[in-house]
Amino acid sequence: MVLPLRPTRGGFLRPFGCGTFIKEYLSSKGAGVQADIFREYKNKLLAQRALDLATKAEEKLARIQKRSISPDNIDRLSIKYKERLPFKSNSCRYHSFVTYFSMLIRLGWVEFTGQIEPSEFSRGQERRYYRLTLAGMVASDSAWSNPHRALYG
Repeated sequence: MVLPLRPTRGGFLRPFGCGTFIKEYLSSKGAGVQADIFREYKNKLLAQRALDLATKAEEKLARIQKRSISPDNIDRLSIKYKERLPFKSNSCRYHSFVTYFSMLIRLGWVEFTGQIEPSEFSRGQERRYYRLTLAGMVASDSAWSNPHRALYG
């Protein structure tokens, strides 16, 4: 079976989905704040993008120089690219993330722990901690990848 290079609908896929990342994050950390989860998600996406760019550049350079691909060069280039990529260049914005997270709350997969911290800013919103529920742990990966479909059918 031959897979198409580009999906017919929806553009290119991300290296990992937002829902899958949230599930893994909360299952490994126990609880987390939306802003912290979002920042970690964006950093992981940027790191993956930098690795992809570094791998592509090293493959091209190795082909031109007629040598084998060096993993050390890929690591060095990956660090360089990650420093140069702007935080806002890749993937979702915070509002989209909050909307996505609210769907998970409505599905009952994520719940408020009751723990609140004051904001670091004088007038900022308080930091609310959320955890994964039993329903969220047993939900299928396909449901986590598309909570909109799971919520509305």
